[in-house]
Amino acid sequence: MRTLVLNAGYEPLAVVSFKRALVLVMNDKATVIEHISGDPVWGTDGAHDRPAVILLSRYVRVPGGRTIPVTRRGVLRRDAHRCGYCGRSASTIDHILPRSRGGADSWENLVACCLKCNNLKSDRTPQEMGWELRITPGAPRGAQWTVRGTDRTDPAWEPYLALAA
Repeated sequence: MRTLVLNAGYEPLAVVSFKRALVLVMNDKATVIEHISGDPVWGTDGAHDRPAVILLSRYVRVPGGRTIPVTRRGVLRRDAHRCGYCGRSASTIDHILPRSRGGADSWENLVACCLKCNNLKSDRTPQEMGWELRITPGAPRGAQWTVRGTDRTDPAWEPYLALAA
């Protein structure tokens, strides 16, 4: 079981184990906002609600620009596993400006691509091929990208993740 931790301003901060969440609640550093009913945690002093979402009592300052590292998996997820050129199911990624021509490994230069388009394009640019991109690639935004562990969400988290988007 995982628990969503909200900062004092209700923005998603992290996803922790329910044990860590209980420690924060018992030490009065957080309060339970949502709990999982019918599945209590038993302790020596009785039963406690199993937390699904907790709110920190004090505001925690998060360092400025949380950058999201560029990964193959992240590019495919950002583009919903759809080819940026033809729209079919994508299993690879492609450099819009090929690396052989100085193209960087950046969110703006990578796009999800199907194997056929990737092989046809080779080391050319989309303009040389006469192709147009279906999307405008860029760095992803939102709580599901900056808060680790929110890719496998609990239904109780949805309203709190939607506030941050």
